[in-house]
Amino acid sequence: MREYIEQHILNKVEKPLRYLGDELNVVKKDWESVKLRMVFAFPDVYEIGMSHLGLSILYHLTNEQTDYLMERVFAPWSDMEEQLRTHHLPLYALESFRPVKDFDAVGFTLQYEMSYTNILNMLDLSGIPLRYWERSDDDPLIFVGGPCAYNAEPLADFVDVVILGEGEEVNLEFYHALAEHLAKHEGCWHKDELLKELVTIKGLYIPRFYDMTYHDDGTIAAITPNRKEAPKVLTKRYLQQMDHAYFPLKPIVPYLDVVHDRAMLEVQRGCTRGCRFCQAGMLYRPVREKTQMELTQQALAILQHTGHNDLSLTSLSTSDYTGIEPLLKNLVATLAEKNISVSLPSLRVDNFSLGLAKVVQEVKRTSLTFAPEAGTQRLRDVINKGVSEEDLEQVAKMAFTNGWSKLKLYFMIGLPTETDEDIAGIAKLAYKVLAIGDAIRKERGNKGQPPQITISVAGFVPKPFTPFQFEGQVTGEELRRRQQYLRSLINNKRITYNYHDSQVSFIEAVFAKGDRRLGNVLYGAWQKGCKFDGWSEFFDLDWWLEAFEEAGLDPCFYAHRSIDYEETLPWDHIHIGVRKSYLINEHQKALAETVTPDCRQGYCSICGVCQDLAAKVDLKGGDDGANQNKIC
Repeated sequence: MREYIEQHILNKVEKPLRYLGDELNVVKKDWESVKLRMVFAFPDVYEIGMSHLGLSILYHLTNEQTDYLMERVFAPWSDMEEQLRTHHLPLYALESFRPVKDFDAVGFTLQYEMSYTNILNMLDLSGIPLRYWERSDDDPLIFVGGPCAYNAEPLADFVDVVILGEGEEVNLEFYHALAEHLAKHEGCWHKDELLKELVTIKGLYIPRFYDMTYHDDGTIAAITPNRKEAPKVLTKRYLQQMDHAYFPLKPIVPYLDVVHDRAMLEVQRGCTRGCRFCQAGMLYRPVREKTQMELTQQALAILQHTGHNDLSLTSLSTSDYTGIEPLLKNLVATLAEKNISVSLPSLRVDNFSLGLAKVVQEVKRTSLTFAPEAGTQRLRDVINKGVSEEDLEQVAKMAFTNGWSKLKLYFMIGLPTETDEDIAGIAKLAYKVLAIGDAIRKERGNKGQPPQITISVAGFVPKPFTPFQFEGQVTGEELRRRQQYLRSLINNKRITYNYHDSQVSFIEAVFAKGDRRLGNVLYGAWQKGCKFDGWSEFFDLDWWLEAFEEAGLDPCFYAHRSIDYEETLPWDHIHIGVRKSYLINEHQKALAETVTPDCRQGYCSICGVCQDLAAKVDLKGGDDGANQNKIC
């Protein structure tokens, strides 16, 4: 199959390197020597998937186990899909060029709701029936994980198993159960029996083992287990500590320039800032840090095995890492002679210090990106961002004084309680930051590049397990009005204004907050041609609206409707550690414009994670270890 594809297909597609699979550090295992064969399926293009740290962790973790094999597959671009269909060839895994359908199990990562149609398209290209009841025991088991898996209900018709939480531990337990089952049944699935076995593993959710009933108004009446083995409430899995947790030291080096074309080092996991719009900040609690010694050792190993000349320290909020300045100084001093730069992709306005600025620029001046999120202090208090305009001014002065000429600022539009005054505040902030840069440049005799500001504005999408899950999204018409209003306030060529498509944000909100009735919509939209819906050249709202109409569902019911606190939500049978009562309280505080302090500063907001999951805020960034195992 490989020879045929190389000779007859790859010369007809735009980026053939997406489909070869011979990269540095790739793992190829003997098919016959393992007990379980799986594919990690990323429902977007190679360049995006190969930038995903979770893929790297689970791919190498799995392949380091003697009995398991994991290969990769990505959503083929339209030119490659056309060639596969024209030549009647199935979608294949990169390492072996074996058809995806030949594997025992296929695992999709759910990073973004707008990739759901790609999942259906990849199954179809693989020759795997889409709905679970259409598949036989000869077809692969289909499982999913990732942040969107916490509300996987729109995909309930298409998946067998949902993994809830961080995968380093639960995935290995899952794989062991699969391998044991196959050995017991001489390499054949008996899926009904298998699923009864899997449901007993904490963190595994079997959607078909639960029934959803509905009120006449379309809201959910109840979510009820239909098997005695199925628990009423499912709890996420998480790593108790990050120290000595598995991390790949020989990650695959992509062929192409990918979105994050650098070595990535995870310094910590979790965030306790409590931004009320942020799903990741709730899902990945508690905070767990790695020690500086371990991070330094991992950094050196990764760089040695990849040849990258840029190291990115990743987390939800890297500048919150307890020992960030000494860690950076140590890494920069160690790597400077090799001309390897260190970058911090996630910075906060309120804790970016002069020390950080000077250390980061010692090797190479990388770009600086900050996220004020809202244009006024009132609205920043509503969303609990915890930063002030003075913080942003100080950061701008620090950056321009130390030689940066370009700053990127991220905002959201359509936030709860937002007014036109808040929108105008975004433009005012941009002009204020530009004026600070101009003043500093003038003091230097107008030497160097004139300052430039880029503001990127995303449409607010209410997400499950956040205080704003009870909010409705503003209508598309109103969101476009607000976008254009902001556009009218920016008339300087040195301020670049980027914003997201309001129609895409609308469908994203529908599937973020949707229930399993949306399965028919998803299937209908895919049949009409929907795929790569996060890409402007593919997205077609008319196809989506036709699919909703044919399914007898109103998308506005999901996207624009405010939700009562007492309403049963599609994800109420999932417990992430953060209690619903906490989310309700935070929503009420948002409406009252009241902030909640970060619990890492000594104030416990009683979100439930420490109590319900027996979790600890594990801070190990300090050299002296004084902050280790601090309990919030």
